[in-house]
Amino acid sequence: MMMAKNTSDCGCAQPPSLSRRGVLGRALAVGAGGALASLSGEGLATRLAFAATPYAGDTLVVLSLRGGFDGLSAVVPAGDPDYYRARPTIGVPKERLIAGDSMFGLHPALAPLRELWQAGNLAAIHAVGQPNPSRSHFQAMEELERAAPGTSLRTGWLDRTLGLLGATGSFSGVSVGRPLPSRALSGPAPDLSLNSIDAFKLSGDSPDTRMAAALRDLYTNAPAMMAAPARAVSDAVTTTTALSATGYVPANGAVYPETALGKAMRDVARLTKGDVGLMAAYVDFGDWDMHQGLGTAVAGQRMYDHLADLAAALSAFATDLGQTGMSNVTVLTMSEFGRRVHENGSMGADHGNGNAMLLLGGAVRGNKVYGDWPGLAANRLVAGDLAATTDYRAVIGEILQRRCGVTDLAGVFPGVKASAFGLVDARPQIATPAAVKKKPTATGSR
Repeated sequence: MMMAKNTSDCGCAQPPSLSRRGVLGRALAVGAGGALASLSGEGLATRLAFAATPYAGDTLVVLSLRGGFDGLSAVVPAGDPDYYRARPTIGVPKERLIAGDSMFGLHPALAPLRELWQAGNLAAIHAVGQPNPSRSHFQAMEELERAAPGTSLRTGWLDRTLGLLGATGSFSGVSVGRPLPSRALSGPAPDLSLNSIDAFKLSGDSPDTRMAAALRDLYTNAPAMMAAPARAVSDAVTTTTALSATGYVPANGAVYPETALGKAMRDVARLTKGDVGLMAAYVDFGDWDMHQGLGTAVAGQRMYDHLADLAAALSAFATDLGQTGMSNVTVLTMSEFGRRVHENGSMGADHGNGNAMLLLGGAVRGNKVYGDWPGLAANRLVAGDLAATTDYRAVIGEILQRRCGVTDLAGVFPGVKASAFGLVDARPQIATPAAVKKKPTATGSR
């Protein structure tokens, strides 16, 4: 993994002179914010040159709704009478739902996504969950991002995906909007973590102390294991500097909300359109842990406002990329667990299990809610929770196979078979470095 500091002043005194040891030591000294803090280990050097064969799959954008997203509020099972019995206060009234079908409807705060839903570019999958559910945020998030229960694997599922796809570029996998990389990207595949494109810089770099240039020069003749990380850091700084220098105006009249999520999605669009080799982006959007004050379906209530932020950012992203750009992008949401079916006494809902995922993209077969709905009757619940009838990994697996060119799904999700919902059109041809080297990729028609 590769990280770089996103602040302009680390508070350290400037050294009187620069040496190879000094530059490396200075970068490492800033800890988790250091550009080289995670670039070490056997075999890493061979994976940091840009791929010779261009990646031809979708850019996968993973939006982590951390905190326990309430899928029962976002994708409302209004056709299930037990929903309103369980949620007499916070249940979303049928007359306020938008889009959907006879069973499901979308929360009114998702109105900015209505056109995407009706155009077939947005879908939902309900009653998804983890195979070994936990009500602990820490444990559930760790398992969600590792995604290999019952195994000794300690890498993240996105890292394993990038490895199978032959990722080698500095921008192959990027965590956007956070200073530290997601655990889903933990492992040997190259990745980058940045708060924002415009603030990305090597710690200590300034007009007077050109750390990035010095880093490249000092490691030019160093052993490959040391030179490759230095080169990768320098390339990353050069690329983000160039993107910042040219500025960015969203296309097609897109207006991103001035929120953390809006800014992160704007940067994902910049990287996607900047031809930097982006294969996967991870964006964290938290604060979904609404034990209290989840509220009713009106503006000013916690769930309403948070969903409105989500919808505005996704709508702007889709508008910015346009039909052509979105034809090569798939966005999916995931969360560590859902909320309990019954509301509590604080106008909220406690930790649960079964949940909903959203899927956005030009190849999505949308305007539909997928999944095996188990029902909300008391005898259909599992410990008071919506039963999870679909493994979230199976959903992602279908996307990876049909849109990203992953042929060895077991290498990402051991023991998991991809869902067969038909969530997306298959790319007519997918060629990746890994596929070219190992075996031909299955093709489909679109």
